[in-house]
Amino acid sequence: MSKPGRQPQPQARPAPRPVVLERDYLPALARWLKPAVRERLDAYLQLIRFDRPVGWLLLLWPCWWGLWLAAGGTPPIGVLVIFTLGVWLTRSGGCIANDLADRWLDPQVARTQARPLATGRVSRKEALLLLAGLMGVAFGLVLLTNRLTVYLSFVALALALSYPYLKRWTYLPQVYLGAAFGMSIPMAYAAVTGTLPPLCWLAFVANVLWSTGYDTLYAMVDRDDDLKAGAKSTAILFGDLDLVAVGVLYASFLLAMGLVGQRAGLGQWYAIGWGVAFLICAWQLWIARSREPQAAFRAFRLSHYAGMALWLGMALDFAR
Repeated sequence: MSKPGRQPQPQARPAPRPVVLERDYLPALARWLKPAVRERLDAYLQLIRFDRPVGWLLLLWPCWWGLWLAAGGTPPIGVLVIFTLGVWLTRSGGCIANDLADRWLDPQVARTQARPLATGRVSRKEALLLLAGLMGVAFGLVLLTNRLTVYLSFVALALALSYPYLKRWTYLPQVYLGAAFGMSIPMAYAAVTGTLPPLCWLAFVANVLWSTGYDTLYAMVDRDDDLKAGAKSTAILFGDLDLVAVGVLYASFLLAMGLVGQRAGLGQWYAIGWGVAFLICAWQLWIARSREPQAAFRAFRLSHYAGMALWLGMALDFAR
């Protein structure tokens, strides 16, 4: 593994095309929304990445793994609704917290320089109020569960809000993100069973490995800009061994999820889902083989399909 201080000099390459966020989110409402109201709502939807469901789905599938594993099948409908809404609210709030923490960095990165906080379309006060509102609603949903789930929600909130600051101090923010994303698994077990058995922590570790892998692909998109700005990531830490590291992380993730299936007594359908997830992970590495930013971004966008395949296999096996 190459050391952070001895990174290979990036070869000359075309600058990655910025991801333009100024787009029309609300065409159906154009006829009756006042222009000023429309502009504010559009900026807020950009702030929470309303048009980018990949991030939400990357939280949803591990959450549903936990719910289905804890219930041994379809979880109670009330718990399912609470956690599904909670995932969307938490992800939206996490995007705001990330942009608040990265106001120093986003204007220096091509992919993020058009974000509402970076351009000033949304003020810090507005962002904080929206963040508080989203987290307040999410906490209200958690209060409908039980005491252990409420306690775990404080840990999840602390991880989600502190994660964006790690890229200033450590090369491992992606590992921390995996822990933040995976907290829905023990919370799901707590809500359904009131316990935290070893199986829930095995699934949690699997998610940390998976998240670190796909978020390293994501960090490869911004690596050149991050190096210039002084931000840190696993993509910078791994250097020219980045794809090798992602491959090891994905292999470890798949091994852990294989053990999850074995411990949960899952069978053929889960094995098929696991096989599909394996193929998706391999395809991601193939797409990213050039290590170009756009290739890494395309590979990252496929990540959630591996989580979906595992959940589908799990759900079908439990439904037999």
